[in-house]
This record gives sequence, structure tokens and C-alpha cells, in this order.
Amino acid sequence: MLIDGDIVFGLGATQSIRNPADGLEIAEIHSADPTQVDRVARAAARALPAWRQKSPMERAELLLSLATIIESRGYELAQIESLNVGKPLHCVIQDEIPHIVDCLRFYAGAARSLSGVAAGEYVAGATSFIRRDPIGVVGLIAPWNYPLMMAVWKIAPALALGNTVIFKPSELTPLSIDALLEWIANAFPPGVVNVVYGGADVGAALTAHPSIAMISLTGSPAAGSQVASTAAKNYKRTHLELGGKAPAIIFADANLDAVVAGVRAAGFYNAGQDCTAACRILVEHSIARQLTEQLATDIASLRLGPPSESSTEMGPLISAAQRDRVHGYVSRTLTRSEGRLIAGGVPLDGAGWFYPPTLITDVDANAEIAREEVFGPVLTVTPFDGEDEAIRFANAADYGLASSIWTSDIGRAFRLIPNIEAGITWVNTHFTYAAEMPHGGVKRSGHGSDLSIYGAEAYSQIRHIMISHQGQVRQGTAHA
Repeated sequence: MLIDGDIVFGLGATQSIRNPADGLEIAEIHSADPTQVDRVARAAARALPAWRQKSPMERAELLLSLATIIESRGYELAQIESLNVGKPLHCVIQDEIPHIVDCLRFYAGAARSLSGVAAGEYVAGATSFIRRDPIGVVGLIAPWNYPLMMAVWKIAPALALGNTVIFKPSELTPLSIDALLEWIANAFPPGVVNVVYGGADVGAALTAHPSIAMISLTGSPAAGSQVASTAAKNYKRTHLELGGKAPAIIFADANLDAVVAGVRAAGFYNAGQDCTAACRILVEHSIARQLTEQLATDIASLRLGPPSESSTEMGPLISAAQRDRVHGYVSRTLTRSEGRLIAGGVPLDGAGWFYPPTLITDVDANAEIAREEVFGPVLTVTPFDGEDEAIRFANAADYGLASSIWTSDIGRAFRLIPNIEAGITWVNTHFTYAAEMPHGGVKRSGHGSDLSIYGAEAYSQIRHIMISHQGQVRQGTAHA
């Protein structure tokens, strides 16, 4: 781990890290114990005054240098990520490493170009302006599906705004950030960037520590609820991204070839272990059969295999427990006759935690599998009639992170967009990101945005500064 500039072993329990493709151990990680959690929180607090005084340019230069080192070591880091998570190596190289580098460079620029209300005389005889100050020590807790990407999504904006950070990766996937510890230790002042390992107990200790002013978590609603409850006791800020159940709403006038290609890419990337995966297919009745047949044919051609092979399109799930969880949803759906299995649905034999691309049709919009986050390579198909029913079905799930609309009628898209309960709505695409645009949700998907300038602002405190021209302003003139 990295605590106060020192690379140290955890003094708590050990965690075996296994390769999802074959189940074999590839590393052993030592978790932080309570004394180390206290030490790291105090170290980050000590480092805060000097770090927050750094100019935006100085902070930006360090973020740019981190981007350069990740870019130069991209293939090595991609190999580690692929081995640890089980996703195809070429996907990490082509899709994730460039985005990670771009995100760091974006926040390096954002640190130097924050905007706000213009300074002015909003009260006679005084000039007011806005300061945007760091919140303080920020605890960052990341999930296992995108270890390095989530690290950057959280660390970059927090540092750009002048906070010091304590980053905790998932206990299942710590290896890519571990590969950067020595570089981080040499590049940043002691205590500015800290990394600790461990499970829910370490996350809970960070959330409860009085020196930590904010917790940013990407995880399950259950984890988010626990963090919010603990944080509330100390009036601690929270930033919670808690999953999704993204609907893809497909109308009869959509380009079905584009729909199938888009769903294939957005539904099965990282074996469907993505909170914005296009997992809920809502399709107009008149084309439901045709679309289902095309999807079934296309899904059958998906290539499962070792993540290191260039022909592999989908790797294993992260763990045996996750595979069992995914299959549990499928099994219950079929047992209850809540859908009809078209493809997949049976765990694959052999080494590793592979689960086949699965398609279930005729699923009621209120069925368990249509409302809860499966987090695996499982798509459900639900037919609808008309725009009102499409909106009702889309909003039936308790989550509200991502959604997409597929239609050639742009007017229809604009009619639907205001009524869909989701932080992201794509039109005629799905799963496309830009560092300049926010990523966040509503309802059980949590609150706060990653990416974009809005993501940076979440890690800051707005302050109003008023300066009298004559040394005194008449009291009460600012009251509304």
C-alpha cells in the first residue's frame, strides 16, 4: 500500500487474488488494519495545507505526468487489468487506456479553467466573488469492474481541485493501481495520494474517520446506503454512483442493423459487468420478433475465450460468486415462467468463471430480472406499444443511470428525453463517453457526477467572499 509516501504491507487480513479465466491465484494482497487506516487519514490531513496551496498549474503538471506514464506503460497496465478482471486484452488497450489518459489530461486542463459567477457589486459599496476551495481529505472507494479507470475518474478531479486523497480499490482488483505505487510515491508529496487495500471493513473505517471530509463510492446500492448512513453521523459529504439497469428503447422505425450492433457492443462489453450496459431491451411490438431473431443470431457469434487472445470478444465473470449470482437471476426467471430463454442461460464447464451471452424474451417490465441489476451478460426483451408505455416500462426499474432511444424520428426522441428517469440518455447509440460530459444517475443509481467539469466541482466547496469598498457595508442591504 502507499501511506504518507511510504510503500508498506498491510497489517490486516490477506486476500487471494485469482485469475477469473482459470481460477488460479495470481497474487496475495494484505489489507490495512485499523491503525493503518488512522495513520493514512492523519497523513492526508497533514498534507492538505501545502497541497491546496499549490497553484492549479502545479497540480495540472502532475496530472499530465501521470497521464504520460500510463500512456507509456499502457500495454503493461492493460495486461494487468485483463489478467485481474478477465476482460479481453485488446479491449483494454483500444478502449480503456486511451480514455484513462484523456481523462487525466482533461482534468489537468479543468484545474486551470474553473468558472463561476462574475465578480461584481451585487450590494452597493461592496464587491462579491466566488471562491471554489477543496473539501479536504477525500476517501475514494472503487469497484472491481474498471479498476484503473475508476481510480482515475475519482483521483484526477479530487486532486485537480486541491484535495488530498485516500484511494481504496476493490479487494478483488487492486493490481493495476498497485503497479503505479512507486511512481506515485516519487511524483507526489507524501500524504497527497494514498492507496490502501481491503474490503468492506476498510471502507467502513474510512467512512467513519473524522479526518476524512468526503467519501466517493462507486458500488452497490447496499454499499451506498451504508456509506451514506455512516457519513451522515459526521455530516460528511458523499458522492455515490450505485449501478444501473439501462433500457434501450427501440421503435419500429429504427435501423435494426445498427440496433443489433449497438446492443451487442453495449450489452456484452466486460461480460455485461457494467452499470450502463444495454441490458433491458424495450422494443415496439411490431418488430419484437424480428429484433429478437436478429439478436439471437448475432449473440450466437460472440466469441468467448481467454482474455489474452485477440479473437476473444467476451471473457469470464469476475468470480464464481458473481457467476452464481447471475445464474440465479436467470434460473428464477425461468422457474417462475417470467420469460422465455432464447440463448445461453447455462454456466459453461471448464476452468474459469465463464457465463454465456444470454437472451430472454417476453419479460414483463416489472419482473425481478427486468428491475434489478444482474451485472452479467444477460439481456431481456420486453415488447411495448406506443411512447407512453415505452416511458412507463423504461422508468419501472428502481435505477436511473443510463438509457438509450433508437428511432429515425428525432422529434420522438425529444419528446421522450424529458420523461426518462436517467442521468444519461443516448439517441441511436449506447455506451459512448466523453470526458467533457457528466456520468451520474438518479433514484437508486445515487447522486453526483463523474467526468466533466461537474465531476470536478463535486470535489469543491463554494464560498462567497464580499469586500467592502469603504471598509463597511450597511447591514441588511443584501437580504432578499
